[in-house]
Amino acid sequence: MARGDEMTWIKTVPFEDADGSLKNLYERIKDPDGHIDNVLMAHSLRPHLMEGHLDLREHVLNNSKNALAKWKLDAIGIYVSLLNGCDYCVEYYFAALESLLEAEGDAIRVRAALEAGEPERVFTGADLAMMFYANLLTARPDKISVSMIEELRNTGLEDGEILEINQAVAYFSYVNRTVLGLGIH
Repeated sequence: MARGDEMTWIKTVPFEDADGSLKNLYERIKDPDGHIDNVLMAHSLRPHLMEGHLDLREHVLNNSKNALAKWKLDAIGIYVSLLNGCDYCVEYYFAALESLLEAEGDAIRVRAALEAGEPERVFTGADLAMMFYANLLTARPDKISVSMIEELRNTGLEDGEILEINQAVAYFSYVNRTVLGLGIH
């Protein structure tokens, strides 16, 4: 087992030392170069928690039944991560956003606006309302009220889309707290 001085503050099981269900999980999630993402490897002492994380990620971010575009979910991820001070996650989701936005510089403009706390520089209408909701739900969840949900509806968002936004914010907050709470880098 690796000690906490490498990629996290807790012990992890490297790929070469894994066996059983953990080895099977690693085989399933490794990239073409054999690399396992640090956030997932941090779960290696409890493979069932890694499974839960993977399931949550797939359903919240990568499900074909989602109505919201994947790039919008990743933009939410960047914003939530910025608000939570999770630099590791900002970089991770920014790389994903860059791969999804075709026009050169679009991802950079989105990131710059979110870093400045000014989503209105690049978002309008329902997308801007989505970002305001993400901000409030991340920073002051106790301030969310039915009137905010009504505002989202008034921009044209349907309740299922509002649910997707809510779950994306919750998922990214979960990942941020995993990364920050375990010193993942």
